[in-house]
Amino acid sequence: MSIKILLSFTFITLVSCLGVKAQKPTYKVYAIRFAESTYPFTAADWAKGAPKSVPVKINFMVWLIKGSNGRNILVDAGFYNDSDDAKEFQLINYLRPDSAVLRTGIKPNEVTDIILSHPHWDHINGIDLFPNARVWMQKEDYHYFVGDAWQKDGARGGFAKRDVSKIVALNLAGKLALVNGDNQEIIPGIKVYTGSKHTYNSQYVGLKAGDHQIILASDNVWIYYNLQHLLPANGGTLNPAGYVKAMQRMKTLASNVKYIIPGHDAQVFSKFPQIANGVVEIR
Repeated sequence: MSIKILLSFTFITLVSCLGVKAQKPTYKVYAIRFAESTYPFTAADWAKGAPKSVPVKINFMVWLIKGSNGRNILVDAGFYNDSDDAKEFQLINYLRPDSAVLRTGIKPNEVTDIILSHPHWDHINGIDLFPNARVWMQKEDYHYFVGDAWQKDGARGGFAKRDVSKIVALNLAGKLALVNGDNQEIIPGIKVYTGSKHTYNSQYVGLKAGDHQIILASDNVWIYYNLQHLLPANGGTLNPAGYVKAMQRMKTLASNVKYIIPGHDAQVFSKFPQIANGVVEIR
């Protein structure tokens, strides 16, 4: 091979490598609060075996992953404030999730994806607020939610029939992507993991943002007390041992335990820098 050909080949290879590197997306991650509960919860309500003497403030939130590639990805979609389930939490400062997301500068029609951690009413009900989003859901979770859960003796606590209709409609419209199992990279740089069994096959999200590997646990960790003491959700898992193992695994996946974000703990909004009312950046 001549020197000229070798140099040309080296140059093409270098350009190709640089091109691949340039295309690799970078992400920023935000927690967005859209409601607060005034009910006097304690750690015992959320973590099995925890004391009743430890008060816990509960928030409802979604998470925005903002990519350099133009992807605006929500983890979960929140809910409309019109159900009996919502009333039980004695909510204050409710803001519809699409309006809450606007605080980050992202319009509802600019949300490209929703990664649904699980189909409980407070996480799935708002999926129709983001009309251009492709929804990602675990295949086994989907089939249980729309099928077996509604059979005799099905486990359907936290499920709502109207949400079944919504997710089936998205499937019929070709806007639902069913994820097949654990440790799947569904979007460049973004993986989902299973094992917690908060629902039939709930999932959580892992990605790198800046220098940190972040885990958006959603309800696979209800509150920080679960994580700190490795206690399963109190009644919030089909497999308590699996719930604990999932938290242990998260600690190996995250760059620091600080970057494991639980689903409902209000402390999230005091641990990270605020960028807008009810919005913090996970960094």
